[in-house]
Amino acid sequence: MVDYKILAEKIIKNVGGKENIQEITHCFTRLRFVLKDESKAQKEIIGKLEGIVTVVLSGGQFQVVIGNKVDKVYKEILNIIGNQNTELADNRKIGIGNLILNKFAAIFTPVIPAIAGSGMLQGILAIAVLIADRNGIDIKTSDTYIILNAAARAVFYFMPIILAYTAAKVFKCNEFIAMIIGGTLCYPDLLKLMTGENPVTLLGIGITKANYASSVIPIIIAVLVLSYVEKFIDRIIPEVIKVIMVPTLAILVMIPATLIIFGPVGIYIGNVTNWAYYQLHAMSPILLGAFIGGMWCVLVIFGAHRAIVPIGIDDVAKTGRQNLLAFAGAANFGQAGAALGVFLKTKNRQLKTVAASGAMTALFGITEPAIYGATLRLKRPLVCGVVFGAIAGGLMGWGGSYGTAFANQGVLTIPVYAVGMKEFVCYIIGCCIAFFGSAISTYIVGFDDIEEEKEDIREDISILSPVEGKVVEVVNSLSGDISDMIVIEPEKGEITAPDNCEVKVIYPNLNAVGVVLNNQEKIELLISVGQNLDNLEGEYFEKYADIGDKLQKGDRILSFDIAKIREKGSDSTVKISIMNNKKYKQTFPMVASGESVEINSEILSVML
Repeated sequence: MVDYKILAEKIIKNVGGKENIQEITHCFTRLRFVLKDESKAQKEIIGKLEGIVTVVLSGGQFQVVIGNKVDKVYKEILNIIGNQNTELADNRKIGIGNLILNKFAAIFTPVIPAIAGSGMLQGILAIAVLIADRNGIDIKTSDTYIILNAAARAVFYFMPIILAYTAAKVFKCNEFIAMIIGGTLCYPDLLKLMTGENPVTLLGIGITKANYASSVIPIIIAVLVLSYVEKFIDRIIPEVIKVIMVPTLAILVMIPATLIIFGPVGIYIGNVTNWAYYQLHAMSPILLGAFIGGMWCVLVIFGAHRAIVPIGIDDVAKTGRQNLLAFAGAANFGQAGAALGVFLKTKNRQLKTVAASGAMTALFGITEPAIYGATLRLKRPLVCGVVFGAIAGGLMGWGGSYGTAFANQGVLTIPVYAVGMKEFVCYIIGCCIAFFGSAISTYIVGFDDIEEEKEDIREDISILSPVEGKVVEVVNSLSGDISDMIVIEPEKGEITAPDNCEVKVIYPNLNAVGVVLNNQEKIELLISVGQNLDNLEGEYFEKYADIGDKLQKGDRILSFDIAKIREKGSDSTVKISIMNNKKYKQTFPMVASGESVEINSEILSVML
């Protein structure tokens, strides 16, 4: 079983350390890093860690694909590095397209679980209504249905408030002022005013009438503008009245601006985007279904699917239905089938395990493990999934399949698409074609199987501190030309065995000891106190071990009087050096200058 804390530590180390992390977020399966210097990241090493599916460089992000346990690793990383979601460095080059995609992903990703849960509830209610109608019962008027339907629809109705919060987190402005703007757009009296027959004015200026409940784009634009307005107001308002006047002025400026300018602009942008999508649908629903069904997983690989996800969310919010994820479901079932074909065909036990896990998770709507773990790396299975996903998507387009909620595409959300006989039958048949067609074709077409790895895969070795104190210097030789060394100012004059080891050397004046750790690699450590202490001739030092002694971790080796050594004007720092570091691939310091360390805390890591 994977230890998520250890995995998090190794990921941090191999992306260049926590100081190289500019930003970290996550989606359903990936850790998404924005690194200050991507050249410091060890992509190959991370990709080989246990629990990692693959590593992808896309959209200005260093993406570590883990699977459905990603949130556990993410939490462990945050525990180690703290909240690193800071603004991108000014000198970092990132395209405007990638920047927009990254921002959209950061805004929508936290909301998707709530949307998925609401979608599942809507699917259950839809089945209940169908069953009740078959028996001549109208359950839509019952109190139970009304309450559960309110729970299922709330996330969409109050979407401006929810997105106001997530957008404020992304654009670095006050979340609660942003939520006031979103709440204003949903306020019942305003909605009644905006949907009435009479013209609406604000300060004598005519307002474009629109129903902003469930809207998406207007609030995102408004919060983006708020982030600049708030900073400007904060600069000009005296410190003594900022706590009152900054939010007051921000609200007074942004509410009119949103209703007069940004709200209508957002509505028009959303309408144009949806119009373009449905124009394609009107031209040929079969072609649109085939394109989404075939290419959705390819878009996922490049992260480009994030650009069209808001279309589906906006559709459900406005009309209570969407067909985007119906077509995307064909792609998911296609990749699940292709991964199953890999499982049945491969002789590689590790690949068989990865493919089985990927097929299972893809059936529940998460395709990255199947794509990166099996189909993409073998190429032909990916093509089989794309071909049969396109065929299935085309059938769904012809049948007019659609869902009544924005629910992740998989076996659990099939009820969402049970809306009509022809539509639902085409959806079910399409899913079967995608799954079984991809599995059978992958098995028949085959692929270049991966040979079993016979090499002994060993973990990195941690070097623990033999002394308690504060790090004053770190010497790390990436070339191996000099010894790697950690210098610690001790708080207690005692040297202990950093691990089970054998004493090989004790200096005559007792200020240094050489030990060999009792691990397979026989790492040689030199632990020395101060320098130029020959004049003391062992005074103020006491040894508790002799050459040849075999010690247990934590056994005392030396003790020394820090105060007396300093009184003599001598150095009392403790230096821990790896003397045979040329044997190893690389060593990494696990501490930085200024950090406090305790006995047995990790100070160095040796890559074998």
